Amino acid sequence: MKLTLVGAGPGDPELITLKGVKALQQADVVMYDALVHPDLLDYCKPDALKVYVGKRINEYSCTQEEINPLIVHYAQQYGHVVRLKGGDSFIFGRGYEEIEYARQYGIETEVIPGLSSSYSVPALAGIPLTTRGVSESFWVVTGTTKTGQLSNDLHLAAQSTATVVVLMGMHKLAEIMTVFGDCGKADLPVAIIQNGSLTDEQVVTGTVSSIVEQVATAKIGSPAIIVVGEVARLRDLQLADLQQAIANH
Repeated sequence: MKLTLVGAGPGDPELITLKGVKALQQADVVMYDALVHPDLLDYCKPDALKVYVGKRINEYSCTQEEINPLIVHYAQQYGHVVRLKGGDSFIFGRGYEEIEYARQYGIETEVIPGLSSSYSVPALAGIPLTTRGVSESFWVVTGTTKTGQLSNDLHLAAQSTATVVVLMGMHKLAEIMTVFGDCGKADLPVAIIQNGSLTDEQVVTGTVSSIVEQVATAKIGSPAIIVVGEVARLRDLQLADLQQAIANH
């Protein structure tokens, strides 16, 4: 019996690790989430059982309390279970909870990290989370806590000079921007990246004071990454430089 947690990366199926692919090829059962690209299932053995356990806001889905016993059931019945999760399973993926639960039943466990959307999606959109003279550090904060409230860490992050990346926060975008506005940062650049790394990616840039309206106009929704900080301005500068270069030729 074995459970392997595999991070699938930010969405683009080519961004999974080679070790993650090898685990999929060996799996007897693959339990996968909503944000996992369906092409990744092509790596599975023909007789592998594929089980969708995705979780999406406002849609019926398996709860964590249902998923944990399912992992144990499939491991006991079939052998090797791969739990395929978007991004990295140890960054707001509840991966450790699943590992801990499986170990209680004597199941061998392994973790194969994936590219976290928190840094890979901004990078693919041309936004470095740190760069000399602009940002010396970054925070990654969840927009969804157990209690349904904003994390206290967000209030601390908003007071810093760091780049702040918010995951799972689109449904609280207005509240999040209010936190930064209350810190006197109404003009701080913001970038929202929807469906990062995929062909239908959309990026909207603005400021703390303007981004909520811009997102509504562009009809941006989840899944999306929120990047707050001076580095968000660098994407627009790159695009402007590219347009100027094209115009000069």
